[in-house]
Amino acid sequence: MSRQRKKRSPANNRLTTILVIGFLILAVYFFISGEDPLGIFTNPPPVAEVTPEITPVAGGGDWWQVYFTDPGDRTNRDVAGTVAEKLIDQINGAQKSIDIAAFEFNLTPIAEALLAAHERGVVVRWVTDDENGIEVDGEEDHGQFAMLENAGIEVKDDGRGALMHNKFWIFDQQTVWTGSMNVTVNDVFRNNNNAILLASPLLAAIYEREFTEMWDGAFGPTSPSTVAEQTATIDGTPVQVYFGAEDETISHLVPLIDNAQQQIRFMAFSFTADDLGAAILARAEAGVDVQGIFETRASETEFSELPALFCADVPVRQDGNPGTFHHKVFIIDDAIVVTGSFNFSENADSSNDENAIVLNNRDIATLYLQEFGRRWDEAIQPDAAEINCP
Repeated sequence: MSRQRKKRSPANNRLTTILVIGFLILAVYFFISGEDPLGIFTNPPPVAEVTPEITPVAGGGDWWQVYFTDPGDRTNRDVAGTVAEKLIDQINGAQKSIDIAAFEFNLTPIAEALLAAHERGVVVRWVTDDENGIEVDGEEDHGQFAMLENAGIEVKDDGRGALMHNKFWIFDQQTVWTGSMNVTVNDVFRNNNNAILLASPLLAAIYEREFTEMWDGAFGPTSPSTVAEQTATIDGTPVQVYFGAEDETISHLVPLIDNAQQQIRFMAFSFTADDLGAAILARAEAGVDVQGIFETRASETEFSELPALFCADVPVRQDGNPGTFHHKVFIIDDAIVVTGSFNFSENADSSNDENAIVLNNRDIATLYLQEFGRRWDEAIQPDAAEINCP
């Protein structure tokens, strides 16, 4: 037996008609006057605000990852999306040990990540500089070393006049983090820097040996050189590591420059080493395509190599960052990259504790060339009147 459809009453029909007519009248009124007294047309449901993610310029392969800082005004010092966050990821993933040789430190989120690692049983050790590490820890915006030491994490300093200038980290004796970046507010948020992460137990062992020497009190020229044992080949990439001051690093970098065939690019915070400057000038005169960026303030000292190169018509510029241009990089023939903590100076070569790593890998070189291009575009031509070429 089928059910009969229930008929609407005349009253319901009239109500529906009135509502439709009322809606149409309000619509016409809105489109003519722009006013919407009931908020039907102009007050849609609120949409959640999305904060765009800040991502460091980066790239990587199976066993390596490269990062470049992106300086800007981040007054809240939020490490989310910065290179520091990538370092925190490594700290959070450590299972057994974290050995650190780092010059300066004032990033609280890094300290907090290390405290969490310590609490879960990871052995954390830190070697730093006395004057620029431990001695400034009581100043404003510092105190992170005290946080570590109060939790039972041991921190040692070099206790000498020269610098413990390294910036390398070793995780679980498997992975190395190095480059030019100090773990400081300035280096993460304001300065141009690079960092490279290398997943290689062979490289980790090389850096671990150097860390152990410093941990046991051997710094600078008193440290024994093991340069012949500081090579590795990782997935076809030849890698060489040099430590200052014991390895006389400049004596190894000059032949790399001498052998350049097509192109040399460099980014330098401090470039005062005459041997390196002369080698670059000789290759430029031999027809090699040379370009270089100097940190502006450091290039205006009487010891800088900028005047000699500029006056010889080698294309060089001064950086355009209102902060500090802190790279220490060579890129040779689109294939060889030199990076690390090593400034191109006599102090770095003969007094300080430093590290430089040389990687022959075109993919890595491409990323560093891209960074060079970004910085070259914002760099400025030196003022010839200030240099007074002969």
